[in-house]
Amino acid sequence: MSTSLFGKRVLLGISAGIAAYKSAHLARLLKKTGCEVRVVLTEGAQAFITPLTLQALTGEPVRTSLLDPEAEAGMGHIELAKWADVVLIAPATADLMARLAHGHADDLLTTLCLATEARCIMAPAMNQAMWRHPATLANAERLESFGWTLLGPDAGDQACGDVGPGRMLEPEDIHARLAATLASLSKPLSHVDRGRSSVARESIDNRDLAGKRVVITAGPTREALDPVRYLSNHSSGKMGYALAAACAARGARVTLVSGPVSLETPAAVERIDVVSAEEMLDAVESALPCDCFIGCAAVADYRSAEVSPQKLKKGNDDADLTLRLTRNPDIVATVAARADRPFTVGFAAETQSLEAHAADKLARKRLDMIVANDVTLAGAGFGSDDNAVTLFWPGEAATQRESLSLQSKQALAEILVDRIAARLA
Repeated sequence: MSTSLFGKRVLLGISAGIAAYKSAHLARLLKKTGCEVRVVLTEGAQAFITPLTLQALTGEPVRTSLLDPEAEAGMGHIELAKWADVVLIAPATADLMARLAHGHADDLLTTLCLATEARCIMAPAMNQAMWRHPATLANAERLESFGWTLLGPDAGDQACGDVGPGRMLEPEDIHARLAATLASLSKPLSHVDRGRSSVARESIDNRDLAGKRVVITAGPTREALDPVRYLSNHSSGKMGYALAAACAARGARVTLVSGPVSLETPAAVERIDVVSAEEMLDAVESALPCDCFIGCAAVADYRSAEVSPQKLKKGNDDADLTLRLTRNPDIVATVAARADRPFTVGFAAETQSLEAHAADKLARKRLDMIVANDVTLAGAGFGSDDNAVTLFWPGEAATQRESLSLQSKQALAEILVDRIAARLA
């Protein structure tokens, strides 16, 4: 049982999306973890799930009306707003996000969200085109600047037949991320003056990336040779995941495009799993536009020109096997070349002439910053928990640099995010 959720009073808001059917399972998971759960349904949500179902799962009456004569003194929104430790909206539709982003209070759920001083979290769910619409993305950024935490959305097949970002995270994923988010708090939630932004309620002191969208790649790629073999490298993904956690902790909305690794998804981070370099580029482009792109993945430079449909067998003549390789797309250079290019950070894992190679990549790929490390350094680099890097960025007269000594990748990520945030301000 998660100690970060045990005893928490969770107000579960459900709006009008097909994903509402998953909310019953989410309510059950919260109850099993020891949460007190009360549910508020919007009018539209009742077309997808009934109050009676959720009442049976939570053991509490389900609220649907703003002016409920059976609520405490007829002011149910104030009662619920004061009761909750956490307001969790799942699913949060594009319409609900728009209304909350602009301060509407035209039903019970939106009204109590304006009246509460609880931590506010939502799991968006909508059609992929709706999620990608500039108005929705602007509303997401506005909500984050108010202090909302967005969990997801996920990408994949949708009920309408489309494929792309917009799916609500699975209940188990929302539950785990909610627990991780609350566990990361360094002090209790506090009440604030009504005139202050809810950002001031965050227990994390530095929220300098609030409202920013960051896309990060991490881990290796695998380039298939046949159904059982592939080309890859030794990247563990630890540096990229540490950067994703650091950016999310400072208020950014983070999408982590990850190659195959054995790491837990950081709290409040949207993760898209890929295998090959081409899949990684497609996932990155689907996550754009953004304010900052950090290309931390160790992307294979080459892939096999032909992938055998069957396992390549060793011949009886002991002859050598010749593979023809073709270049993979350069993801960080592709992002940096866009007309709507974000602040673009690259990584360079080198074994020799680190400064010369890093400065060349910085200029040739038109990057705003590059993080270079010597992977031959003992105790650092691929697979290690520690790293030592040198930052390079363009200067007025010459390339500028800063060396960061050997330290944990988590500590290093905090410093790197410091340097990036200063340039995004």
